[in-house]
Amino acid sequence: MNLLLTSAGLANQEIIDTFLWILNKPVDQINLLFIPTASRSEAELVYVAESRQELVDLGVKNITTHNLDHPFAKNDLKNVDVIYVCGGNTFYLLQQLRASGLDKILPDFTGTYVGVSAGSIVMGPNIEVSAPWDDNDIDLDDTTGLNIVDFAVIPHFQRKDIEIIQELRDQANYEILELTDNQAVLVKNGERTIIGKK
Repeated sequence: MNLLLTSAGLANQEIIDTFLWILNKPVDQINLLFIPTASRSEAELVYVAESRQELVDLGVKNITTHNLDHPFAKNDLKNVDVIYVCGGNTFYLLQQLRASGLDKILPDFTGTYVGVSAGSIVMGPNIEVSAPWDDNDIDLDDTTGLNIVDFAVIPHFQRKDIEIIQELRDQANYEILELTDNQAVLVKNGERTIIGKK
């Protein structure tokens, strides 16, 4: 699986070019699974609409939406080339990934995974890093992430957050990688590359 873990989606040309580069077929031929589950408020749903429009503008024609509200089977990913997971509340997203069973199937996915904000955070060792910004309003006890990467992403980095991030680093036993809204991290064949500048 190729991973493109973003802070704010396909936010600039460099991230778009990277996305197009890692696809294994022309963009108008890919089957994309779009997961907006983490977005529950009206404000968050605005970003979901923007993300979908970015994909349509790029030429993606086959977009299937799954809100993680019913179980996943392995066959559901058989013809999927790209899984695109939107941002929102990280705690709720992780809960629903588990409830749907996608958390168990995802490690065997051989296509491209694109995470936006919460969709990037869940791929790491633990989502506890989102606590300073996300409300755990579902009282999720187990914050263990999907552990598909060995680092935690902190999206939407701003200089004012440096002290909070340092506190998180002091408490964590894994690497923490902050990304601005103009950045993403590409993981391809186990190699990690930061896309974009702070």
